[in-house]
Amino acid sequence: MRILSAAAVVVLLTAPAYAQIATPNINLIPELTSKTPEEKEQDAIKEKAYKESLKKIPDAKVSSDPWGSVRTDTPKAAPAKPKTKTGSSAQRSQ
Repeated sequence: MRILSAAAVVVLLTAPAYAQIATPNINLIPELTSKTPEEKEQDAIKEKAYKESLKKIPDAKVSSDPWGSVRTDTPKAAPAKPKTKTGSSAQRSQ
């Protein structure tokens, strides 16, 4: 029984290593190729058109506060109360 369990452990430990070796080597990021002068010119035209289209977008005048319509006023700070000592004369007179 010990031999069977030892063989099972060996198989379970070598299976992931075999899977790494057996898979084909696939390069998901191919080497960058140089662009032709025509492609570079087309890219420059596209970039210029993109920048011009960004200039046509109007500036946002509306506040970006999502809770702005819920709040009526800004929260106000509560007035500070004077601190009294514990057992002060104001509390004893009652």
